[in-house]
Amino acid sequence: MNDHCPTIREIELLTSHASFTAADLPARKHRTLQTLDKEFEVVIAGGGIAGLTAALVSARLGRKTLVLAGKALGGLLLSIEKIEGFPGYADGIPGYELCPIIQEQAVAAGVEFAMTDLRRVEAQGNGWNAKTAQGDMHARALVLATGSTLKEMGVPGETRLRGKGVSYCASCDAPLLRNRTVAVVGGGDSALQESLTLAAFAERVIVLARGEKLSAQMVYRNRVAEHPKIEIRFATVVEQILGAEKVTGARIRDTAGDAAADLELAALFVYIGLQPNTEFLKGLMRLDPSGRIPADDQMRTELRGVFAAGVVRSGSAGRAVASAGDGTTAAVAADRFLADGDW
Repeated sequence: MNDHCPTIREIELLTSHASFTAADLPARKHRTLQTLDKEFEVVIAGGGIAGLTAALVSARLGRKTLVLAGKALGGLLLSIEKIEGFPGYADGIPGYELCPIIQEQAVAAGVEFAMTDLRRVEAQGNGWNAKTAQGDMHARALVLATGSTLKEMGVPGETRLRGKGVSYCASCDAPLLRNRTVAVVGGGDSALQESLTLAAFAERVIVLARGEKLSAQMVYRNRVAEHPKIEIRFATVVEQILGAEKVTGARIRDTAGDAAADLELAALFVYIGLQPNTEFLKGLMRLDPSGRIPADDQMRTELRGVFAAGVVRSGSAGRAVASAGDGTTAAVAADRFLADGDW
């Protein structure tokens, strides 16, 4: 059994500390590609829920499977305090618990893991060469489930004050902000979920939404509207983040009236959307205008033997349960392709 990924108990201990970030997850004595076979039937790029589910299903179908899990198992889900709407968890489940649960199932089924990213893909023989910092692996079928990163606003002060009050992880930093005023930028599911997480600690949470209405699910809109600590400001954009050594506020503008004002804050959290991790695929395959991978209903891309799953896929619903479904579909389709060669 591979022991490269953190156990659930290790993650619980790590995440009990207010300063926890995904980068704190231990690599432990993880397997490197130099110690693994170079030939697999299925290589899966990505250690989030789509990649983990694809790996579990692939191994249960009897396929020799490798996951290139990146720097930390779970991807963005590690920072989500509660994933709701996932079957089997009526009260929700933290992302840092769900992903290791699936990983343990995958390991038990025979999946190999390596904590490295896929850097490039090249056609080779009857399959694909997956190139990483630790070496190359060959597989007849490749599942791209590389996930996404949170978009940045690109305003003055954001990069300079990142980690000094500018944050992309409410569950990591909320305990440090007791009885303070904070702002959340965005109007989707993530923005409202993180606003609710922050409201358990902060004195006041101000949601800054660019549009005239929120795009989040109704359940989150209702909870936010009913919460006494949360205020929503529509048609508002952030022009600059203020502060010398740490965040002290933000310069905001009302897009309706074009009036600017400085808002005093202890921290600002950014949830304005996701950027798919597909930069390394440019020139290899067609991407849609958002940078995601077009695929059919079997997760097949335009490249023979290459599948896409999760939020990197065009048309993804962008939810954990949908990503798990994508991973299952991709694994089953890959198994069929390996069995009969049809594409």
